[in-house]
Amino acid sequence: MLHLSRSSGFRSKTPALGAALLAGSLLLPSCRIPCLPGAEPAHSLPNDYNGTVTADNSAEIGFEEFFSDPMLTCLILEGLRGNQELKILWQDVQIANNEVLKRRGAYLPFLSLGAGAGMDQASRYTRNGAVDSSLTIAPGKPFPAPLPNFLLAANVSWEVDIWRALRNGRDAAALRYLGTSEGRNYVVTRLVAEIAESYYGLIALDKRMEILDQTIALQEHSLEIAKAKKEAARETELAVQRFQAEVRKNQSEKLIVRQEIIETENRINFLLGRFPQPVPRPAVEFVDLNLRPLSVGVPSQLLQNRPDIRQAERELEAAGLDVKIARARFYPQLVITGSIGYEAFNPRYLFTPDALVGNLVGNLVVPVVNRAAIKADYQSANAVQLQRIYDYQRIILNAFTEVINRVSMVENYTQSIEIKKQQLLALEASVDSASRLFQAARAEYMDVLFAQRDLMEARMVLVQTKREQLGAIVNAYQALGGGLYQHANYESVTVLPSEPLPAAPGGGEVVPVLPEPADPAGPLPMPKAEDRKNPVSVEVAAEEEETGAASLETNSEIPVRVAEALDGEEASDDDEQALMPEMAKEESVEE
Repeated sequence: MLHLSRSSGFRSKTPALGAALLAGSLLLPSCRIPCLPGAEPAHSLPNDYNGTVTADNSAEIGFEEFFSDPMLTCLILEGLRGNQELKILWQDVQIANNEVLKRRGAYLPFLSLGAGAGMDQASRYTRNGAVDSSLTIAPGKPFPAPLPNFLLAANVSWEVDIWRALRNGRDAAALRYLGTSEGRNYVVTRLVAEIAESYYGLIALDKRMEILDQTIALQEHSLEIAKAKKEAARETELAVQRFQAEVRKNQSEKLIVRQEIIETENRINFLLGRFPQPVPRPAVEFVDLNLRPLSVGVPSQLLQNRPDIRQAERELEAAGLDVKIARARFYPQLVITGSIGYEAFNPRYLFTPDALVGNLVGNLVVPVVNRAAIKADYQSANAVQLQRIYDYQRIILNAFTEVINRVSMVENYTQSIEIKKQQLLALEASVDSASRLFQAARAEYMDVLFAQRDLMEARMVLVQTKREQLGAIVNAYQALGGGLYQHANYESVTVLPSEPLPAAPGGGEVVPVLPEPADPAGPLPMPKAEDRKNPVSVEVAAEEEETGAASLETNSEIPVRVAEALDGEEASDDDEQALMPEMAKEESVEE
């Protein structure tokens, strides 16, 4: 049962005492707050990839243009719509979106309506019972016993966000929402690379099967020659047996390659989210297959084009806000509660003016004793922020290293392919010469056997080297960013058509919420401000810690892609805006 009383929530004793208590509560937060360690300085991002810089960047090309094979692009698009891992990550994005909505309402007043009814019977041999028995509603009309009670009231509770703790929590949730979206985008680029690499691997296996068929046909021809020479008493049974063994070995190898084809097809089907079935691919000369030339651009473009770096940046900024939230717990907290409604012992009097009741209470609470828990949370928040800083450094370093390694792989494998082609021409000539000499009884069967074996091995090695080269190009493209944000059908890549688009927190347009990491963790490492295409500009205006006041204003240009529920389309770069609409309006009304 709700209970209200017609009384003021602030029962001041004397003006002097009230002022002293208020001043004391405001001075207590100026007590010493623990000093926090900062991050160690990191090396700046290099200006080139070991001397390599290009004006263009392959990451600015969508995968449909980079992979010109229509069969491959169809498989990739099917995988982006059917892959179960992407669907799971989509739900993570939805969860993060809901967390933003929850945090958004935390700093606003909570209003509730309630009704109650009850019965009270006090003993006449107690003080309350004795007093109640002597009271009357009107002359000659005592209160009924037992005494009913009926109540209808509205209650309000509001934690005043003096130190921006609640709004920082909202902004941190918004940043984690964006980070979760970028994490899913990174998986999209990895999925595209895995499908393409498996696809080229499948074509390479087809080429290996073709080489085995050619080698078996060549060896069977040599076997017939050996049999004919044996019948003519010009060769021994040993030559026939050796050629037969070589044919059987390659026929067995065909079965192994066929199993690899089955497994590679099933791997592609798994990535596409479907049950095993044949995978279509063209009949092309695999060794002559080429992709677009790679353009690496400049290293600073990784900050914009790599989704994993963008995710780490969002997580780092959110961790900085968590430090501010933990710091705010050292300061006084103001909570205002109030109620207003009607209360009477008879429903007939419930809505009369004399039945009106209400109260208003303000509680100003500041931690004084046992602040160890608050200090521990503050230090833990800073430790998490340091983790995010080092993780950000690690991801940038890893991205830079991946590009260097894969670009060098492309260059070395390309040169190796040219040399192996020359080797292959020489071996083909040697096989032709050995076969003609053997047929003319001017060479031993072992010469033919070894020449054919060397030719087959050289062809296999060339196919494998070509496969490694194409895989290096695919992975280098992914390491540069994968062309996700430049894709012509970006919404079809990042959003599952069968599912609703993620609402911008609060619906509609969004506001900038990218405060910089809290001061204790030190400067942000590695990337420079001029390296960013959309630099984050944050202005922090904070009063001295002794006053206990702090304010934060943000003015950010953020590379944010938040989906808009407009005809199933996603926001473009020109429509990028900050997160959580109408918050700026709400905050101005609040102030």
